[in-house]
Amino acid sequence: MGTRLRSLSRVKRVVIKIGSALLVDRGSGIRKDWLDAISDDIAALKARGTDVLVVSSGAIALGRTVLDMPSGALKLEASQACAAVGQIALARHWSESLSRHQIVAGQVLLTLGDTEERRRYLNARATLNQLLKIGAVPIINENDTVATTEIRYGDNDRLAARVATMAGADLLVLLSDIDGLYTAPPHLDPNALFLETIEEITPAIEAMAGGAASELSRGGMRTKIDAGKIATSAGCAMIIASGKTKNPLSAIENGARHSWFAASKSPVTARKTWIAGQLQPAGTLQVDIGAEGALRSGKSLLPAGVRSVSGAFHRGDTVSIVTTEGREIARGLAGYDAEEARRICGRKSNEIGQILGYAGRAAMIHRDDLVMTELGQREASTEDRKDAAHA
Repeated sequence: MGTRLRSLSRVKRVVIKIGSALLVDRGSGIRKDWLDAISDDIAALKARGTDVLVVSSGAIALGRTVLDMPSGALKLEASQACAAVGQIALARHWSESLSRHQIVAGQVLLTLGDTEERRRYLNARATLNQLLKIGAVPIINENDTVATTEIRYGDNDRLAARVATMAGADLLVLLSDIDGLYTAPPHLDPNALFLETIEEITPAIEAMAGGAASELSRGGMRTKIDAGKIATSAGCAMIIASGKTKNPLSAIENGARHSWFAASKSPVTARKTWIAGQLQPAGTLQVDIGAEGALRSGKSLLPAGVRSVSGAFHRGDTVSIVTTEGREIARGLAGYDAEEARRICGRKSNEIGQILGYAGRAAMIHRDDLVMTELGQREASTEDRKDAAHA
């Protein structure tokens, strides 16, 4: 898929981030007409076969309105109380709006650890993929009721970028109160120039970022550029566009001004390098000749092909995959703890439930989490590149 993926109709999976100021009015609460309009846009995308995930701010802002809190900064416990009250209302509004199109909404609340710690990352990714598989729209937000300053994202721009990479999206759309990236904050500099296309996020581009522009929003252009670095390096293009108009996604398709950040031209190589080189293997899986051949052809590693397991690793840790002669041919993120891996190695996937007592994953290591490390195999194959959009 090319870097100029301008038409949303060509996107296979999109993450849409919505700022608080677009969704919540400090005086009256939820902007129902606006919410219904973007739900119409989401329904249109889904009707074309596009997977849609929404990262929705607004819980604290909505909670403040419901609780009639005064303007100004809130103490941590007050902010968390507002989030608790506002999140349940926010989820209800999304559910009701999407249900007009017979679309089911699924609430997903994430903390920093859910996307930064590999084990929890894999669990969160599996949940998102299952929701998409059954046709639901995940409505995602940071879990502000328990997150503290030290363990939180602090804005949903970066969270949305993490979700986009986690879900294998090919486009991230940041809807805000500004229509794109300018050479300087336009509200401060009337001579600021609009940038339509950003092929690469350079230090000069980063220097153009301004601060937050709204009481309801913790994120400014700085966090949007940070989000762009996360998304584009993983092969996901990004759009910054204004959400002030109704049906903002339709407006983008119809030519409304927006800034386009091109995806990296070699995202798979970067991700494979991360798995292969930066993480020390916590254990070793020895595989038979059949499994070795399957791995070389781009398949996942199934328990049946594993001959032995060594090490004390946990699910999500990096493990080395070696041949019967002990030669490393690949590394990957383990789908099971070492103890469980030992119990199911050499067994068929349909036996896992009976052996472990629960229905586990079919693969010991999924192909999305695996890289060939043998000399001549480090460069991603054509099949890897094809599958990378859903890694």
